[in-house]
Amino acid sequence: MKIDVVIPLYKPGKELFTLLDQLNAQTLQISNIILMNTEEKYFLQLTEGMDFAKAYPNAQVHHLKKEDFDHGATRHQGMMLSNADVVVCMTQDAMPADEYLIEKLTARLGGDVAVAYARQLPSSQSSEAEKISRAFNYPDTSCLKRAEDIPTLGIKTFFCSNVCAAYRKDIYEKQGGFIRHTIFNEDMIFASGVVRSGMTIAYEAEAKVVHSHNYSCMQQLHRNFDLGVSQADHPEVFGDVPSESEGMKLVKATWKAMKESGRIYLFPAFCMQCAFKLAGYKLGKSYRKLPRKWVLALSDNKAYWK
Repeated sequence: MKIDVVIPLYKPGKELFTLLDQLNAQTLQISNIILMNTEEKYFLQLTEGMDFAKAYPNAQVHHLKKEDFDHGATRHQGMMLSNADVVVCMTQDAMPADEYLIEKLTARLGGDVAVAYARQLPSSQSSEAEKISRAFNYPDTSCLKRAEDIPTLGIKTFFCSNVCAAYRKDIYEKQGGFIRHTIFNEDMIFASGVVRSGMTIAYEAEAKVVHSHNYSCMQQLHRNFDLGVSQADHPEVFGDVPSESEGMKLVKATWKAMKESGRIYLFPAFCMQCAFKLAGYKLGKSYRKLPRKWVLALSDNKAYWK
């Protein structure tokens, strides 16, 4: 089985070298690492004084302009540059937790399993709320998700993250690939098509990456505005599986975890963040009713609106 990895880049730091080193140290060999880099100048600044091609001979670097970046189209372009059996999508800030990531991630691909995504672990710098959120969204038990799970799992049936996800290339092409123009959620939009066509998504809890963020309230608002926009733009995916109930489940899980750990004093700040997230999400769902200048101010992805 030939495996490639696609990683979009923007203003990469020295952590990129650590990521590449760890990918090349995996127990399953990676053939090509396809780097879709936005704005060549930042990559040149990072690699100044080194022979990048010699240091990483299996890395392909493809440059694009910032205005040409799109969450779906750029990843699709990277996928089409690969002739591998399996292509793993990652983000530049996701770090393999060990050398077994690719082996564990791809173990069940085959048959009706078309896509598999990894567990995301919080970093040592993560806030308590972020640690709880990661445990809530990425539990320690693997599972398979199919169309018959929609009544019980709801929107979680389609949950899949390109922070680290493996795609069978034949199924990817058969399904038409990632949507070419989207503000967010290209992974879940594709995953919904996989599920609705009768195939399966695997969540692999033993395939682990370290990936988390300590977002501010305003960052949460902007991010969730774009989330709301993506759901408003794709009612065929999200219309019959509302996500608000998942937010309430997270609030309850956070209350319970903070209470049990004796850190209930952190709960008010968490609730404040939830308020910003909900406001952003609701505004995004109703973005067509807002003045354009409001939309541009609220969105985290300004280029999407050009």
